[in-house]
Amino acid sequence: MEIKDSVVIITGASSGIGRATAKNLASAGAKVVLSARSEDELNELRSEIENDGGKALVVTADVTKREDLDNVVSKTLSEYGTVDTLINNAGLMPLSYVKKLKTDEWEKMVDVNLKGVLNGVAAVLPTLTENKKGNIVNISSMAAHSYFPGGAVYCATKAAVKMFSEGLRKELAPKYGINVTSIEPGAVATSLFETITDEDIKEEMQQMKEMTTLEAEDIAEAINYSISQPNRVNINDVYIVPTEQS
Repeated sequence: MEIKDSVVIITGASSGIGRATAKNLASAGAKVVLSARSEDELNELRSEIENDGGKALVVTADVTKREDLDNVVSKTLSEYGTVDTLINNAGLMPLSYVKKLKTDEWEKMVDVNLKGVLNGVAAVLPTLTENKKGNIVNISSMAAHSYFPGGAVYCATKAAVKMFSEGLRKELAPKYGINVTSIEPGAVATSLFETITDEDIKEEMQQMKEMTTLEAEDIAEAINYSISQPNRVNINDVYIVPTEQS
């Protein structure tokens, strides 16, 4: 797909991977739709993109609310006339040991990491199936492949995203020409670690800080690569980890 002039919706666009991806794709000529809960941060990003000659639309949304994502798609169609790509990026990672029963955090991870992806797909799918083309990119994690301390629930949500992506691909790609990609990063320098409230986990994560992690821009490049392929090519999974991460 040609990225230039394509319309790309990005959830969780206010920071981290979402922000880096928005800037990357806008610089390649995409019309990016910036969605997150923080309107101020989104407006700041839009200004940066527009100052660099790009095009951006801000639509605030909470991915746990289906109606919010329906509104994102509605406003995108009103402004740009279509949708070519959805990047389901919004996510949380409040790691904790199961025995501590931080059930509120479990529910938030399920709501954002998994239900948020489902809501995004449900909102955009009618347009993509009508167009018989497009891309859906879901941000999973290397955590979909293996457990790490405190990650039981987080890993479960990311494994679900990976499998949902595979199911989507098999249902949508052959019949509708909609390509689906699961992006599965290892440690990335983002604010995700700031959501951890378990003090024991924080202490164990200190060793991660000694490692040279991926940058958000590295993931943005992987997404760019995945959606810029010819329609005949589907990049199923991108498993990308820091060189120093075992």
